[in-house]
Amino acid sequence: MRKLMNLVRGMVTIRVEGLFPERLINLCAQENIDFWAMEWLDEHTVRFVARRRALSRLAVLSQKAGCTVEREASRGLPDFLSRFRTRYAFLAGMVFALCAVGFLSRFVLTIEVKGNERVPTAVILSQLRQLGVYPGVYGPSLERKQLAQEALLALDDLSWMALNLHGTRLEVIVREVIETPERLDESGLFDIVSKADGVITHVEPEQGDAMVQEGDVVAKGDILISGTVTMEPPKYSDLPNRYYPTHARGRVWARTWRVLTAAIPVETTVKNYTGGETSVWSLNFFGRRVKIFGKTSISWAMYDKITTVHQAALPGGARLPLSLSRETAREYQPRTLEVDQAAAQSLLEAQLLKQLETLISEDGEVETAQFSARVTGGALEVTLTAQCLEEIGAERPGTGELPEKP
Repeated sequence: MRKLMNLVRGMVTIRVEGLFPERLINLCAQENIDFWAMEWLDEHTVRFVARRRALSRLAVLSQKAGCTVEREASRGLPDFLSRFRTRYAFLAGMVFALCAVGFLSRFVLTIEVKGNERVPTAVILSQLRQLGVYPGVYGPSLERKQLAQEALLALDDLSWMALNLHGTRLEVIVREVIETPERLDESGLFDIVSKADGVITHVEPEQGDAMVQEGDVVAKGDILISGTVTMEPPKYSDLPNRYYPTHARGRVWARTWRVLTAAIPVETTVKNYTGGETSVWSLNFFGRRVKIFGKTSISWAMYDKITTVHQAALPGGARLPLSLSRETAREYQPRTLEVDQAAAQSLLEAQLLKQLETLISEDGEVETAQFSARVTGGALEVTLTAQCLEEIGAERPGTGELPEKP
């Protein structure tokens, strides 16, 4: 630390010659002039290092001691700055740069959102922009606590927010609302019915009376678990059966057969680019777009527009509110081509399999799958026939009628 302070104040290497150089050294000690790195060159010559500001006092003391003082070298910040005392443009530029850095460092350049999982970052940034928080805003003028409270009122999925300003970086820390677990509705009369035709493979009734068993064949809409529960009377009693309604629950698995169809035209229209192309360059600074050069008027009837953005970023990866954009328009003419039927069939088969997985849910299983294809009416039609093992139970409000067990 002391060495650093000496560099800031400036240091000089002094060469002292005289009959008695030690007299000057004694005078320096009496006047509290700091010096160090003293070296005797001979009986009448000594060299040492002192601070730059002590030069004038050393010149006066050297006359009293009958010595001559010569500056051999100097270093430090004052010596560095003295090299530019005649370079007024450089000094003016350096002063302007320091002022610009000191002033611009008080503006928000980047906004970082932390702590969100379900709420998209874009939604939070959009709400903050509506409240006047965006890259380029003057940081010290932000009422961060008030802004956080106003943002929370508009964002129902957040329970807490804090805005922390770190120089040119605004840190937004949020906490999301803890979702309330879904409560099972036990009220009302509901039956579990079949949502597809199939053969029952397994029944797990949780609440209600099971109306089917393994091996039964059911059709879509048949009652699998009844919400009307039967209470049988004691044995050898003449009392009738009693019934009470409930919300039926349970899982019923069955082997089903699904038939799905999809089609695609055998001819399609593609783009034939003519070679006509035009570009527009623009600079985006703090959300403001400034056109640099290029034509914005396009006389073509059909064209594609491609936008390429070059975003400025810091070495750590944080993005700056500065980007260079290029919008390119390319002219094309439509042209009709025949579709590659093998590729089209593969595409439709993948779509049908995805649709089938959605129908049987995540717990379902596709046991076998067969595809057939044909061209009809100018379209390629692909049919999927699949044997599946899936849960087929679905809730439906009950009618209160007494079901008959098979």
